[in-house]
Amino acid sequence: MQLLCGKIGRKLSSVSVKECNALAFDEPRFYSVGGLPILEKHFPATKSHAPKVLFIGGIHGDEYSSVSVTFKWLKTLNKHHSGAYDWHFLPLANPDGLLQSRSSRVNRNKVDLNRNFIPASGFPDPLVHWKKKARERSRYYPGKAPLSEPESQVIHQLIEEYRPDIVVSVHAPHGILDFDGSSLKPPKKLGPLHLRQLGTYPGSLGNYAWFVKRIPVMTIELPHAGIMPSRRDIGRMWTDLVGWVGEKSTIRKEIVLSD
Repeated sequence: MQLLCGKIGRKLSSVSVKECNALAFDEPRFYSVGGLPILEKHFPATKSHAPKVLFIGGIHGDEYSSVSVTFKWLKTLNKHHSGAYDWHFLPLANPDGLLQSRSSRVNRNKVDLNRNFIPASGFPDPLVHWKKKARERSRYYPGKAPLSEPESQVIHQLIEEYRPDIVVSVHAPHGILDFDGSSLKPPKKLGPLHLRQLGTYPGSLGNYAWFVKRIPVMTIELPHAGIMPSRRDIGRMWTDLVGWVGEKSTIRKEIVLSD
């Protein structure tokens, strides 16, 4: 992990090597196309019925702030985890995309990982949609088939094993809060970000997690890909997020009843 933390620290001025190493990530289980470990950190709850949150940063390698802010929230949770909720973090889901000399949205196989999931019934095939609607732009290439990439397979496996009550995914640079799911009422805002539901793309994480697995997905779209939010806004977003999870302490019951 020290080698990967060194690479991250050299790439991102807002995440130091020391800060990364201090988080003491779990022993690696998963690896990227290029052989880099997929960082994981689990903060278990003290009670079995606590809400479970799968938190994903850096699924697009050129969204630097997504990774940096996730590390800041990891640092906060590492200091103040009370055990009230169960958190599982993937702070950098696409290490190859971030850590190459010129960072890219896609992974080493040039696949947009956020289009590489299983599409829900009634939605078009991601590859067909890419050819017809996305004008075959390389940034959005969904891969030859759903789950063709090891990085998306990791998230798929964690959803199966961890069985989160909600997925939080951090992106940039639209500066909004998006939400897929009708079993829970989303927050109206997180810090400076206000709710604006954009719909879903076939093969995206939101499309798979909600429309296939019935797990709500909160997408945090930071205002800038290459510029960190202020320390105050980072704190406000985290406080609002934790407060919302706290309000949904009966989250599992609500989802079961809605189904």
